[in-house]
Amino acid sequence: MATDEDIEIARYIMAILQNRAEIMMSWGIDPKTVKTITDGLQFHVQGFKITGIVKITYDYGQDLFRIDIQPDNDTPPITHEEVYLDQLVSCIDEDVEKTEDYEKRICEEYGVVIYA
Repeated sequence: MATDEDIEIARYIMAILQNRAEIMMSWGIDPKTVKTITDGLQFHVQGFKITGIVKITYDYGQDLFRIDIQPDNDTPPITHEEVYLDQLVSCIDEDVEKTEDYEKRICEEYGVVIYA
């Protein structure tokens, strides 16, 4: 069961992610899966690169985050330790969503046409 401290940490993490809402939304987070965990937050994503569970935990003593990504398929899990606040969103985005041909994939996925 989540403690009051766990809930506060989860809110803190969500506030950080929501500061870059346009990026966070691109991960395809299923709102029904967002939940408080011990020292953090967990949710399911459906990104271009990975579909799976993202767990973010916070070490308030060191003011650092840990990111654990468990893909739904047989792809090995990904872990990032000692992630600073200003790296949190970009670190998750690189693993879950950002491909080398990201702009092209966005255009194809959503029917966007870019005129030069």
